[in-house]
Amino acid sequence: MSVTAPLGFVAAAGAIGIKAEGEPDMAVVATADGRAVPAAGVFTQNLAAAAPVQVSREHLGTSGGHAAAVVLTSGNANAATGLAGMRAARRLCEIVAAGVGAAPEEVLVCQTGLIGVPFPTGVLDAVEPVVAARAPGARAGRAAAQAIMTTDTVRKEAVAHVEAGGVRCTVGGMAKGAAMLAPHMATMLAVVTTDAAMAPGTLRALLESAVDASFNAMTVDGCTSTNDTVLLLASGEAGAVPEDQLGVAVTAVCRSLAEQMVADAEGATKTARIVVVGAASDAEAHAAARKVASSLLVKCSLNGEDPYWGRVVSELGSAGVAFELGRTSVSYGGIEVCARGVAVPHDADAVAAHMAGKVVDIRCDLGMGAGEGAVLTSDLGYGYIDENRTTS
Repeated sequence: MSVTAPLGFVAAAGAIGIKAEGEPDMAVVATADGRAVPAAGVFTQNLAAAAPVQVSREHLGTSGGHAAAVVLTSGNANAATGLAGMRAARRLCEIVAAGVGAAPEEVLVCQTGLIGVPFPTGVLDAVEPVVAARAPGARAGRAAAQAIMTTDTVRKEAVAHVEAGGVRCTVGGMAKGAAMLAPHMATMLAVVTTDAAMAPGTLRALLESAVDASFNAMTVDGCTSTNDTVLLLASGEAGAVPEDQLGVAVTAVCRSLAEQMVADAEGATKTARIVVVGAASDAEAHAAARKVASSLLVKCSLNGEDPYWGRVVSELGSAGVAFELGRTSVSYGGIEVCARGVAVPHDADAVAAHMAGKVVDIRCDLGMGAGEGAVLTSDLGYGYIDENRTTS
């Protein structure tokens, strides 16, 4: 179970005609009673923000950080579609609001797919039956996670629990994303729910922290989408738990979803975790890790299972952070291959075995301070080019 695991939430999915051949292309996550509950959102920082991002931001502001439902569609991003796109996003919210018994501003909207293609407003006639089919339970949650997929090959779901003071709360989440993964966030949509009781302002702080530690700490291709949205809704039905403990659970769910996205990246054969320690600050460590993680040369080395640490050192030296080659070391899978800026004897077979695995760990020590940071990435495989050499 994912978004329907916490108490007080239902979901539904169906085909409204955006995708061909009747594939599911719409999902709804709503409170079971149609009541607006505390909600928060984090959105793309792309200035070409899509209509659904603009509408959801507006609705959260108008409602004072409350929402009764989230509607998600896949197959059309409704981005760069002008006033017609805004009208379509608003109309989608109105139809869903009528179905769940809420006000239009209490509905948030997420959309994903091709940019610059007019949204097919004829499909709006098919929305109401999908909303009417909302239900509790794992099956409804799975169907919703399936319906929001585009180039994803698997649905992405996660659950975490909090127990404190006799109260047991659940955090559940679903997401989609397989490319255009870069800060801030990705070409991704994520809906996270919890049955903990928490105020909107606190929810937003928890969500921003969780996003920084998860969706903002990954990269696949260095591209930032127009539609990135992460939403968090709290029904409050389980009761109150300490803010810090709920934050840990929200972060755990977001991290799991981020890891699933990178593992499912278009054309990827490996996931790599780039860890930088010994930086002058945490911020510099993160910047250095991201520079390595974003390097096409490093990503090609990962795909070819070649532990060419020279490419890693080169990226560290050009990351714009405090750096001295003579203080730098690099390890693959815990095996040091470079120390103080030069090659050192090591077990080449052990390194090769690590590189052949599905998950590769690269650790870099800059020797400049106590700063630490990590970024999750993937290799660059032939499948990525095949997927993106035409409109996708």
